[in-house]
Amino acid sequence: MKNQITNALSDFFFEYETPRQVLVRNRRVGVVCRLIQLGVLAYIIGWVFIYEKGYQSTDTAVSSVFTKMKGVGYTNVSGSERVWDVADYVFPPQGDSSFVVMTNYIITEGQKMGTCPELKGKHNCKSNADCEGGSFKRQMTGVCVESTKTCEVLAWCPVEDDHDIPDPPLLMSAENYTLFIKNSVTFPLFGVTRSNLVEGIDADYIGKCLHDPKKAPLCPIFRLGDIVKLSGFSFETIAKVGGAIGIVVDWTCNLDVDVKHCKPQYNFHGLYGNPDETDKARASVGYNFRYAKHYMENGTQKRTLLKVFGIRFDIIVQSLARKFDIIPTLTAIGSGVGIFGVATVVCDLVLLYLLPKREFYKNMKFKYTDTHAQQDSESLGLDTSVYYTLEANARQAQGTAQSNDPDSEAGSTETEVSKK
Repeated sequence: MKNQITNALSDFFFEYETPRQVLVRNRRVGVVCRLIQLGVLAYIIGWVFIYEKGYQSTDTAVSSVFTKMKGVGYTNVSGSERVWDVADYVFPPQGDSSFVVMTNYIITEGQKMGTCPELKGKHNCKSNADCEGGSFKRQMTGVCVESTKTCEVLAWCPVEDDHDIPDPPLLMSAENYTLFIKNSVTFPLFGVTRSNLVEGIDADYIGKCLHDPKKAPLCPIFRLGDIVKLSGFSFETIAKVGGAIGIVVDWTCNLDVDVKHCKPQYNFHGLYGNPDETDKARASVGYNFRYAKHYMENGTQKRTLLKVFGIRFDIIVQSLARKFDIIPTLTAIGSGVGIFGVATVVCDLVLLYLLPKREFYKNMKFKYTDTHAQQDSESLGLDTSVYYTLEANARQAQGTAQSNDPDSEAGSTETEVSKK
């Protein structure tokens, strides 16, 4: 027992096992194997390392966006002149990454709480019976007004009439407003912080620049008309009923080079309000909302109601930073080496199941052990491996003749044949 344990430990520590190799001299199989290996190599180099940057680790940024509008609008409606500044046409005014710029509006002034007839065409009636209280969206009083043939309602009076949207838009001057975007990003994994006010963007430059995709791609001052045009919209069309535009600030950085090359790119996308869309077929067109300014007049609370049509701007920050890391590099190499095994699997399938001499290759590749074969080899005084080789050759030679076919057994060589 002690000797057996000693021999087992000796075999474990001082012996090395390696798989048996069979060299197959077959042109077709060799070409298939090399083509598969070449494809795997191209995949590892071209896709994993060059395109997907498999040798780098990645991180996304924590970002902050600050915006500021500038510009003054002017309207003259029915002889009433008015100047609109930033506090009047930007909602909300705090400089968020999502905001609305008013381009058109319907104003209803001097509203006060009371009773008044509904608009013509809405809640028509012939008698008080047609105006039962609470049967419609507005609060009915149950009275049918003879002069208008509409139901009387309890509401802010006079009732807003928004059937006719001003055309052309009242604030077409918004096309010349300017938008300033200040954006900072931090990549916590790499400890890198960047701002869109990159090297060379100082107060003097900002004071005179205007963003242009080709001439001034890094200028953070944007003209609203240019933004709408770059997003594929017509300003007059989108200004009339409103819409939405996305401004994408793209930070795609390779931190293996100098950090000063990490700069933003600006892209503009029309989200809705595109004149090419079939707007007439949709249930809701454009973008609008209402807000009211309340005041007191002779002890009576009144308000001015505005239905605002505007362009909503959503500033979206996209970020991806890359930097060399040994761990993903080794992982990519290891997975690529493992994929090389596909060539072996495919070639084995071709050898063992598709070629005409597949039985011969099976005998070359696999060793079969059984009691009968072992007894025969011992009776002949041969080593078991030599016995199997002779038996395989004998079976293959029966009924067949040698030929120059590259798939024949004459073109295959077993790399390990031991003789006793």
